[in-house]
Amino acid sequence: MARAGVTAERLTRAAADLADEIGFQNVTVSALARRFGVKPAALYSHIKDAQDLRVRVAALALTELADRAGAALTGRAGKDALVAFANAYRDYAKEHPGRYAAAQIGLDPETAAAGPARRHAEMTRAILRGYELPEPDQTDAVRMLGGMFHGYVSLETAGGFRHHPREVDASWYRVLDALDAVLRNWPPA
Repeated sequence: MARAGVTAERLTRAAADLADEIGFQNVTVSALARRFGVKPAALYSHIKDAQDLRVRVAALALTELADRAGAALTGRAGKDALVAFANAYRDYAKEHPGRYAAAQIGLDPETAAAGPARRHAEMTRAILRGYELPEPDQTDAVRMLGGMFHGYVSLETAGGFRHHPREVDASWYRVLDALDAVLRNWPPA
C-alpha cells in the first residue's frame, strides 16, 4: 500500500533537492527512502527503479531550466537574448548543481524528443533567429553554444578558474561578446 503523501512528483522533487545537497551521483532510492522515513521498497509503487528516478530528476531540471531561460528570453533578440539565456543557464547550474548534473544525463531519443529536452533545444534555436543562420549552420551553432556554456560552467563550478587573477565574471562576459561576434559573422561553408 502506498504511504500517504508520497507521490512520484514529491519523490522527484525530494530527489532533486537531495541531488543539490549531496550530488546527483549520490542520489539513490535508499537515500531517498531515508528522507521519507520509509523502506526503499515503499517507493517502488511510485517509481519503476533508480533509472526512472534519475530520468524524472533530469526532466524536472530541464523543465526548470527551460522555464528560467524562457522568462529571461521574453522580449529579447540577438546579443541581448544570447546573454540572457547564457546567464539563466549559468545561474541555474550554480544554484542547483545536482539538478544541473541531472540535466546532462543522456535521455533515450523518445524521451528527449517529447519532453523538456526538446523545449530547451527549441529555446537555444530561438536565440539564433536573431542571427539568421540557415541550416545546417544553426545546428552547428546550437552545439557550439551548448558546449561553451556547459564547458565554462563545469570548469567554473569545479573551481577551475580560481587560481587566475582575472575575475570569472569578466571572462564570462568577454566570452559572450566573442560568441556574439562569431554568430554575427558566421563563416560560409
